[in-house]
Amino acid sequence: MTAKPVFTLLRPVRQSSALVLTSPHSGRRYDAAFLAQARLDAQALRRSEDSFVEELFAAAPGLGVPLLAAEFPRAWCDANREPWELDPGMFADALPEYANTTSPRVAAGLGTVARIVGAGEPIYGRKLRFAEAKARIDACWRPYHEALAQLIEDSVARFGHCLVLDCHSMPTPLGRAAVRVDVVLGDGHGTSCAAGWTDFVEAALGGQGYRVRRNDPYAGGFITRHYGRPCENVQVLQLELARALYMNERQFTRGPHFAATQARISAFLAGLVEAVRLWGADGPVLRAAAE
Repeated sequence: MTAKPVFTLLRPVRQSSALVLTSPHSGRRYDAAFLAQARLDAQALRRSEDSFVEELFAAAPGLGVPLLAAEFPRAWCDANREPWELDPGMFADALPEYANTTSPRVAAGLGTVARIVGAGEPIYGRKLRFAEAKARIDACWRPYHEALAQLIEDSVARFGHCLVLDCHSMPTPLGRAAVRVDVVLGDGHGTSCAAGWTDFVEAALGGQGYRVRRNDPYAGGFITRHYGRPCENVQVLQLELARALYMNERQFTRGPHFAATQARISAFLAGLVEAVRLWGADGPVLRAAAE
């Protein structure tokens, strides 16, 4: 899994906005070594993948915004988890004391090294060794987060603040929702992003015709919780887009509305970029209220 780059970083010619985009689950490079380990084929493993998300947001560099996207699949190593969220039942040897073995994500089978794919099917037919998990984390997780942390640091140094949009997709239908939801925004229930920016993004997506909900059922993962520090002028907002809007979820192919969805996302991004240029860390709503 490590012979090729583990992420793609699409940089603008000149970063003109404090906005940074990340797509930690869009990787779809299922190498032969991984498939040999797994009891599932590549098609089944893709159920955990945020297919084509990095393509939907591909307008970012042309708008002066960097886009960081994983090349490794989520089923191999999940960059939206703590580095050591591991299920001891998956391993033949003991885990180190620093491993987080009791998180809700581990209990659900979706730790840093997942036990199951999104559909609930076990990935492996044998137990792993801790050294295998450590190798994945060192080769994939660490470089991804080093790159993301550097993008945030550079943005704060240049602009005085940073807004990270953490881009994901969600299966359809959306759990227990009785009404169709197109987008779920996660700001850790107000802890990872200033309300002004969450309000602005919700309104902007609504203006594109999307039905938007906040924090239910996705309030944000590790990236949201770890990097979101509004008191230090770093805002992080997770965006989950319904897959049915743009793809065939069974065949993992782009759907007939892919281009239209990409165009709507591009228009949304253009408006967000302009807003980030105009307003500071707290966002347009709070700034307007203060004035």
